[in-house]
Amino acid sequence: MNQEFPLSQDQFEQIRKLIYNHAGISLNEGKMPMVYSRLARRLRELNLPGFADYLALLQADTRGDEWQAFTNALTTNLTAFFREDHHFRALAQLAPHWHAQRRLVRVWCSAASTGEEPYSIAITLAECLPGEPVPARIIASDLDTNVLATASRAVYPLERLDKLSIERKRQFFLRGKGEKAGLVRVRSELRSLLEFTQINLLEKKWPLNERFDAIFCRNVMIYFDKPTQRTLLERFAPLLQPDGRLFVGHSEHLGHVADLYEHCGHTIYRLKRAA
Repeated sequence: MNQEFPLSQDQFEQIRKLIYNHAGISLNEGKMPMVYSRLARRLRELNLPGFADYLALLQADTRGDEWQAFTNALTTNLTAFFREDHHFRALAQLAPHWHAQRRLVRVWCSAASTGEEPYSIAITLAECLPGEPVPARIIASDLDTNVLATASRAVYPLERLDKLSIERKRQFFLRGKGEKAGLVRVRSELRSLLEFTQINLLEKKWPLNERFDAIFCRNVMIYFDKPTQRTLLERFAPLLQPDGRLFVGHSEHLGHVADLYEHCGHTIYRLKRAA
């Protein structure tokens, strides 16, 4: 198949190395068509003749703007409200205990994407914790600035709420009218529980100085190799409360860090307890 911008194997290898070093994302050989499709859009937008010119632009980017666009392009964001619902049921059972111990329940959603996951966390906490405002604080972070902007806007097509009950739709969302028909917005009371911030999980220092009752890092580590996963999980450990929980994706298993975490539910882990 003829390509508008020929992508050589060497250029693909350079891209693989760059995204791994910058974001920890490990792309296998089969991802070459995906890489071409996503980065070809950048070449068109920038009016560049080829991938050699794009790679040169990246290397010369001292402000970091194109690095961010490069990372956004190669980041996969697949999410939905209450995806992997068993995690939210477990959170609803645990949160009242944490509230009794520490009053304010703290959660870090480390791959917030377009916001469905952290808003699902917020709905869960609003339903199971007493008080107004809800005694909870949620840090919602992502590497991709584009999806964070969507999450912060908190506006979604109505059909994205199809799996939610009528009660949840009424309690937590406002339905658009007129030119906003077909859209919904998360109510301000729920939005106030969340703080959105960009965090690259590979950064040497995270802008976090608190311990969390729960850390959600779901369907992220599948893009990292085992050494990168190990480093990330080592850094999560001191950020978890002793009775906290780490929630991971349905295909992610932490057997290789059994010295740090122990399994306590379906893709749910806690810090390993002393023997």
